[in-house]
Amino acid sequence: MRSVDEQLARVLTAAVRPAPVRVAISESQGLLCAEEVVAEQAMPGFDQAAVDGYAVRSVDVQAAGEQECALPVVGEVPVGSRQPRRLQPGQAVRVDTGAPLPTLADAVVPLRYTDEHPARVAVRESVPSAAFVRRTGEDVQIGDIAVRRGAPIGSAQVGLLAAVGKSKVLVHPRPRVSVLSLGDELVDVDRTPGQGQVYDVNSYALAAAARDAGAEVARVGVVGGDAKRLREVVEGRLLLSEIVVIAGAAGGSAGAGVRSALADLGELDVTRVAMHPGSVQGFGRLGPDEVPTFVLPGNPVSALVVFEVLVRPLIRAALGKTNPHRRTVAASLLSPISSSKGRRGYLRGQLLRDPNTGDYLVQPLGTSGTHLLASLAEANSLIVVDEDVDEVAAGEDVPVQFLSQRG
Repeated sequence: MRSVDEQLARVLTAAVRPAPVRVAISESQGLLCAEEVVAEQAMPGFDQAAVDGYAVRSVDVQAAGEQECALPVVGEVPVGSRQPRRLQPGQAVRVDTGAPLPTLADAVVPLRYTDEHPARVAVRESVPSAAFVRRTGEDVQIGDIAVRRGAPIGSAQVGLLAAVGKSKVLVHPRPRVSVLSLGDELVDVDRTPGQGQVYDVNSYALAAAARDAGAEVARVGVVGGDAKRLREVVEGRLLLSEIVVIAGAAGGSAGAGVRSALADLGELDVTRVAMHPGSVQGFGRLGPDEVPTFVLPGNPVSALVVFEVLVRPLIRAALGKTNPHRRTVAASLLSPISSSKGRRGYLRGQLLRDPNTGDYLVQPLGTSGTHLLASLAEANSLIVVDEDVDEVAAGEDVPVQFLSQRG
């Protein structure tokens, strides 16, 4: 029986990052930047008012507050103005926030420091040079790196790319993942199951999990037990995918049939991995491009757990993430749990925080059966139990792996 760590190492050596592509910045969110984005223009691109007020020479209001200081208002510059204006000594110009400063002005007097008179404004407080002014290049200067290679692109990075005039950016694209379910007993959710039939859960659940991991997902749906049909579908998906996930028929005669149907595409290594649920599983690299291909258990809970432990890290590695694994914390058990000794357990849990101490607590869910999908839907974490442990008492600390966060 192969250990989880050994199987994961085999999987991650197959990680292939798709070649970078240039996309519109509106499509780049959540991806890693694949270039050093150098600013070709400053931000701000001109000296501008930081508040509504009056543009002045600071020397002309130096005595304000100690003696009467009134300046004639010789014009107004609204935000977005493209008309150049020059300030003469002893004058003021009314400006809006974001408006370009007139030539010779080196400060802005906020409205609250004045009587706001439209023709001759009384200034009650002095301001130093550069006060309430956004200087050219104060945020980003020409030649600065706006977004670094390898940086995750979030909303702030998208905004910064727009601010420096970049409409497109080179990124590491989402790996393409194809998901299909095997089984003559499966029907799609828009059909009524007949005698002995069940709804296809896996292709929907695993496609959602792959999408959550950051992949571009093609949910192929149900493929029946016909070997020729299976081979045709998988061969076609290998040409369009960086990862292929097949749910169902991991072990037994059905698993042997899958391996036989795909034998000329490459070797699928079906083995027992020292974990539960989902011990029996397959992995190989198929097709001329040696596309990583998984065969997962037919049980939806087992399939999702194996996906979390092995497939998701591969997707994250293909995205270029330096740490492809979920965050893990230590949490105190609220109820005792049992596990299968000799196999690493991944048990469903509800992770909580102690309101007084802030310590992590975890409540086990649905530990009586791997088939209980409803308990996995309630879980926000997986409790990880070492291979050499079969019982863990309440109050003991255990490693807990985060699942998707709820909004």
